[in-house]
Amino acid sequence: MSKNGVALGGVFVGQPKPLAGDGRLSAIFKQAVEAMLSLTPDGLSGDAQADLRVHGGPERALCHYPAEHYPDWAEQFPANANAFQAGAFGENLSTYGLIEAEVHIGDIFRLGTARIQVSQPRMPCWKLGHRFGIDELPRAVAESGRTGWLYRVVEAGEFRVGSELVLETQDPAGVSIADIWQLHHEARPLQARLAALAEHPALAQVWRRRFQQRLDWLRRS
Repeated sequence: MSKNGVALGGVFVGQPKPLAGDGRLSAIFKQAVEAMLSLTPDGLSGDAQADLRVHGGPERALCHYPAEHYPDWAEQFPANANAFQAGAFGENLSTYGLIEAEVHIGDIFRLGTARIQVSQPRMPCWKLGHRFGIDELPRAVAESGRTGWLYRVVEAGEFRVGSELVLETQDPAGVSIADIWQLHHEARPLQARLAALAEHPALAQVWRRRFQQRLDWLRRS
């Protein structure tokens, strides 16, 4: 990412609709939009989620996925290669030039007139597999660490495709999204690292609780 940030190559929104052959609601099928959109702590105008237990809300107001990952997925799953393109993972924001190793929990970005803060990695769910007809895709995404990430809204505002996403403040702890996944996958991570993340004020509560539970288990074992 340059000092001037990265431009949004795509902005996507969607409403819950029944999944084909399933009937359950999902908003994973999103459409590209070019109009100016409003962003509030509850999310992006024109966008919604079906299951608010695991999607949306203040800690998951925006989903960001790096477009440079899609060729990797097309190579790994060649039968579905044409389907792997920006917006296909249900993200709101698509960019080139910003990946998980460069984004830290607590980083604050300026986006148009809004300010957003990285809150957690995206945890891929079964709907991603259903979207592509690839049952093993959610696990493959999580194991790869190429998951994208989520934001909370620090200051409401407006933006559109082409707006610059500019790093305003880097979190002093320096824990990247890639670091989170590395720790998550380690068999016996250092307890001090787990404790630090369990207390990280900018990390979403669901992840802090997950790390605290793992720390408690390691201390007992």
